[in-house]
Amino acid sequence: MPPEFQTHLLELPTSAAGLRLDQALAAALPQYSRARLQRWIRQGAVRLAGKAARARERVRGGEQVVVEAQFAPDHTVGAEALALDIVHEDRDLLVLNKPAGLVVHPGAGNRAHTLQNALLAHDPGLARVPRAGLVHRLDKQTSGLLIVARTPAAHTRLVAQLAAREIGREYLALVAGQPTGGGRIDEPIGRHRSVRTRMAVRGDGRAAVTHFRIEERFRAHTLLRVRLETGRTHQIRVHLAHIGLPIVGDPVYGGRRRSLAGEVAALNTLLHGLERQALHAQRLTFSHPRGARELAFEAPPPADFATLLAALRQDARAVEPAAPPARRVRRRAR
Repeated sequence: MPPEFQTHLLELPTSAAGLRLDQALAAALPQYSRARLQRWIRQGAVRLAGKAARARERVRGGEQVVVEAQFAPDHTVGAEALALDIVHEDRDLLVLNKPAGLVVHPGAGNRAHTLQNALLAHDPGLARVPRAGLVHRLDKQTSGLLIVARTPAAHTRLVAQLAAREIGREYLALVAGQPTGGGRIDEPIGRHRSVRTRMAVRGDGRAAVTHFRIEERFRAHTLLRVRLETGRTHQIRVHLAHIGLPIVGDPVYGGRRRSLAGEVAALNTLLHGLERQALHAQRLTFSHPRGARELAFEAPPPADFATLLAALRQDARAVEPAAPPARRVRRRAR
């Protein structure tokens, strides 16, 4: 499989003044890892103001940079034939409906059986695309829609849309609690100070904005429609827990699971037995990378989520107060 090339012509912003070249490029081209950018710099594929450059070279801002991006096949992740739920496929991209329980990228403790392994089996050409074409990600136990670019050019354009907040991402989240209405959560998120596998709201974190509105009310729970404005790690889970609306089943941020009062043993079994957070990426909207055509996709909640919602609806109907009898109004004779 021959390498594929793509040329980027950039003018570094004045805000990059004082940064190392690799840092400035990482900010200007977020679709590429810094390690990949550093490798291109070492290979002489990056020219700063017309000259070969070094990764540690400080920039002034305003310089012209040419990056000859080369995408040699990445064979560090193996192909593995796993079932994929493909919602849409064309020569530039895929839209997938990821099941809960599937890890997106290989990592410590998850070197195989990941979505990236499955994608490389489905389309070996994805070995030339950064991160096997994955434009964004979902947590292991979050289900729903993901975009995969099939060419480096499509990946660049889709990542640029994501960075410009032009990709619409809507989720369904079942939370414990009953908010009075929708809202906007604007709280920075960073790594937890003592538990490094967790994220937390902290003043020195990265900007994070989440919008939510009420989709359906139940007796002690609420189904929310959540829209992401930014995409920080665990953002929805952290933000909703922060305002006292933890997602049902969340093992990290959900806190102690609550039981419903009354003769609802079967429903409580469902609530306590959910083995993942009740969070589903239900809708995606974006522009096709080859033109201005707008695309929109939806995926219904999977069976475990849908079964729990049906049980909550039945419980809510069972405890609804009976409507008061209609009052008879006597009319006076004129």
